[in-house]
Amino acid sequence: KTKISTKIFNSIKNVISHWPAISKDSSNIWSISYFQKIAGYRTVPVEIGSRYTDDDWTQRLMTINEFIEKYVSDSKTNKKGYLAQHNLFDQVTELKNDFYVPEYCYTGEEDSEGISTNIWLGPSGTISPLHTDPKHNCLCQVFGKKYVRLYAEDQSEYLAAFDSGILTNTSQLDIEESEEEIMKSFPNFSKAHGFECILDAGDILYIPPKCWHFVKSLSVSCSLSFWFQ
Repeated sequence: KTKISTKIFNSIKNVISHWPAISKDSSNIWSISYFQKIAGYRTVPVEIGSRYTDDDWTQRLMTINEFIEKYVSDSKTNKKGYLAQHNLFDQVTELKNDFYVPEYCYTGEEDSEGISTNIWLGPSGTISPLHTDPKHNCLCQVFGKKYVRLYAEDQSEYLAAFDSGILTNTSQLDIEESEEEIMKSFPNFSKAHGFECILDAGDILYIPPKCWHFVKSLSVSCSLSFWFQ
């Protein structure tokens, strides 16, 4: 039996616990009920479906209250809903007071005005398929847990990216399939060497440009991504 090679590694642990969104001494700790209170009637784009590579994946505009009621609070729903890669903070500016741009983001070429901040909010089981991004990313976990698998850029030849269209930054691999199933269609994946970790509340994970990453929420989860050049 071929064993896919991954190594366990750690994120930067407990480094943003001083954020008002996380700190036990804060009155603005983020939670599902906090978002309902502060931004419940705001309309946002919600991804519907398990992953954006699926044929039935789509997006819908709805209020945060509707999103939470249908896709977060209702454990019996068959569809996944994900408030993903959305700049909620230009809509709800008071939320900006609940977090700080990580110092690591100031090591890039851009000033703080050029840093893009997005929220990722959803139930357990939401997935970002294995893909790359063109910018540096500090992924910050506010609450909940996420599993992350990483592959360096030099592993690209083993990861079966789509060869045309808008998904050339995305792998055809379904990381959640069994090793045997993956190898049937993509035998070169056996040569890939990757890393994996669990992100807990308060952690930061740095993801370099063009580094392949797969992310899955293990619980109701909220993350912020800070993209910079």
